[in-house]
Amino acid sequence: MMNFKSFIKEGGKHPTWVRITVGALVMKMRKLSTQIENEPDLGKQNQLISQQNKILSYITGLGIGVGTDDKTLLKKMKSFKK
Repeated sequence: MMNFKSFIKEGGKHPTWVRITVGALVMKMRKLSTQIENEPDLGKQNQLISQQNKILSYITGLGIGVGTDDKTLLKKMKSFKK
């Protein structure tokens, strides 16, 4: 697995803001996975899984937007990043 600095420096067709955003979202996903594993309350687990699914949808949307060169979709996805 490549580290975060290598991921950001890696060349390619994806804009830097996309690579940074996806990297940050992946780190959030990993943190949520740990929280889900350690959470005894099933209701809280479901809430964390819901958050994880929302982040996954953003990552997927960025992949589709960049892959199709859809400028409108990219602008919308860029506005979602936090």
